Amino acid sequence: MVSYPDSQGAERSLAIRRPPSVASHSSRASTVRRHRPHRSHFGGTSYQPQNEFPVFTHTGDVEIVISNGRKEQRYLLHKLILTQCSGFFEAGTSDEWAHAGEAGNSQNQNAALARIPEAQAPTEKKRWRYELDWGGEDDVPMLIQKDAPTLFGGDALSQTQPPPPRNKPPAPHAGFFRSMANFSSLHVPATQQDPDDDTFRDYDNLFRVFYNYPPTLDPINIANAYVECKSLLQLGDMYDALEVIGPRVDHHLLRFQGRLWKQIAKYPPSYLKLGYLARSKAIFAEAMVHVVGQWPQGINQLRGQTPETVMELIEDKVDEIDELKAKIEGKLFRLTLTTSRGERVTPSNNWLDWMAMSLFRQWLAENTTPPPAPILKSPRAPPSSRNGELPVPPPPSPAFNTGRVFRLLGTGGSSYLAHDECKRFLRLSPEQYNRDNLKRFERRVDEIKNLAKDAVKPLMRNFLELDLGSQGGGLPYLTCTRVDPQDFPWDE
Repeated sequence: MVSYPDSQGAERSLAIRRPPSVASHSSRASTVRRHRPHRSHFGGTSYQPQNEFPVFTHTGDVEIVISNGRKEQRYLLHKLILTQCSGFFEAGTSDEWAHAGEAGNSQNQNAALARIPEAQAPTEKKRWRYELDWGGEDDVPMLIQKDAPTLFGGDALSQTQPPPPRNKPPAPHAGFFRSMANFSSLHVPATQQDPDDDTFRDYDNLFRVFYNYPPTLDPINIANAYVECKSLLQLGDMYDALEVIGPRVDHHLLRFQGRLWKQIAKYPPSYLKLGYLARSKAIFAEAMVHVVGQWPQGINQLRGQTPETVMELIEDKVDEIDELKAKIEGKLFRLTLTTSRGERVTPSNNWLDWMAMSLFRQWLAENTTPPPAPILKSPRAPPSSRNGELPVPPPPSPAFNTGRVFRLLGTGGSSYLAHDECKRFLRLSPEQYNRDNLKRFERRVDEIKNLAKDAVKPLMRNFLELDLGSQGGGLPYLTCTRVDPQDFPWDE
């Protein structure tokens, strides 16, 4: 109703007729209007603060900034979670650490408190702030604690200024010729990745694991998964969080099952180090069997890169196998055949059978003894030394490993001393060579092989998860190393 005075001072009313739609929905519109969310002055709904990973606006008290000048990742996490998962954060947010820098910040804090009216002084809430310090080219990026103002409620992200950008040149762009090549082949040029993407990924995985989220690791390509897991473990080691990171890495890699065991067989020293960091008993034990069987092949990849306890465990296991091999070698050299009357075969009672025993012992001696060192002559100096430069040393000879020989002994049959070898050996004595003697000779050699096969059974045990049948005839080294529960070096 719109009213206005008339000429006589009386008041008249003019009824404004509403459209039917407005009139019929007036009450509902008023109800909707009362419950409609507030809108900002710029249109759209108002900003709702995030209170979930990675930014807990209402409850977070530790701000972490990962920035390189081109991109930035911010976290607002909880001291309680960080200190439970990481010894680094436990020390950095402790009272002892805070008291160490209290003297330098006391004046600034007192000045901030003086500006707050007494009537508005709320309860103090401690905050911490960390920024990633990239250091030099050869330095490892590390989180550094920065001075964070003591806030009295409110949003830490809204009251703190963003960190200064990192003084680092931008990522290089693809060259002109590469772009033209892509253009000519009608392919869209590949996006240049930031060289620091791996660092951002690793820190994000670190905090995701802290909050019981699965890390973003490659679930298909095991080679990529290894690189990502290794990088995450190194980060966990740096921040004293391996107890939390290790089980996640172990769980992810074990999902590859058979492919994992094949990868460990290809790179046992690398996976031994990874298994140690991850505290993975399955990966560590699998890699240890390969490392000991191939020893000393992987010594350069492990010495100085693994704890002394791991090196001592390897050496102990190698000594155990060497002692077992020496014991079995003695049994093999004492193997003998007997005559029909139960007597030991000698040159005087059965020349042909004794020849079969001699052939086996000669083959065993040649294959279990390192080859003699070559006789070095004194030829003319190589050109490099004649010109005043140091001569290039010859490459070292490969390590002598008798595992292959024992594998052959454990296989038996025609894997060694086959028909051709027996025939060639018997022909050295023309008076003994004929078809009947050759058949008898081969039968006696097979008898010795069967005795040898029984003798080497302790060395033929396999403690690998790997299916040896998939390796095309097995491995050329022994896999009888057993890692017992008390052997794991992190349980000490």
